Amino acid sequence: MSFLMEFWRFLRTRKRYWLLPILIMMVMFGGLVVLTQGTVVAPFIYTVF
Repeated sequence: MSFLMEFWRFLRTRKRYWLLPILIMMVMFGGLVVLTQGTVVAPFIYTVF
């Protein structure tokens, strides 16, 4: 949790708010890969990429 607070302070101090949407999308895609690994939905996810 301290990493997130430190990262938020970095974004606020350096005015790097454009990094936040990139980070959110990376987390979402990572979660999608983890959740669909080994399931029936996996072939359909590969067509998205």
